[in-house]
Amino acid sequence: MPIEKKRPVKKRKRRQKPVIGWREWVSLPELGVDAVKAKIDTGARSSSLHAFDIERFDRGGIKMVRFVIHPLQRRRLATPPVEAELVTEKLVRNPGGREEVRPVIRTTVVWNAIEFEADLNLTRRDEMGFRMLLGRQAVRRRFLVDPGRSFLGTHPNEENGE
Repeated sequence: MPIEKKRPVKKRKRRQKPVIGWREWVSLPELGVDAVKAKIDTGARSSSLHAFDIERFDRGGIKMVRFVIHPLQRRRLATPPVEAELVTEKLVRNPGGREEVRPVIRTTVVWNAIEFEADLNLTRRDEMGFRMLLGRQAVRRRFLVDPGRSFLGTHPNEENGE
């Protein structure tokens, strides 16, 4: 019986993932947010966005949520309410250990001209150091996180020449 020769296995080249720091500037174009400082937190499963005056409502049978965002800390600029489709409501344990039900929306996040979809739960983050937290579900398989570096991407306003 003749011996069969094995075909050489083609190795797929892995695309190098972009490196993101532990804190970065991102934009949320669908929500009208040009720049918000986000903490990249691989210890947190989900992502959160600082929101208040949260109101759930129905529009033509579609569950929606209306809320206000102040994306920049220590700035009290009046921002108009934002509306988004309510994807789900999620039971989340807050940093104090208490469980709370939070509305979840899906929106486009842009970092360093890289766009991706992320689910964000809405909650008040007044006492937190960052108005947005990107958890591991949002960054996994997309980025390598370097916890020793910050602001590796461009500021969203710099991309527009501002």
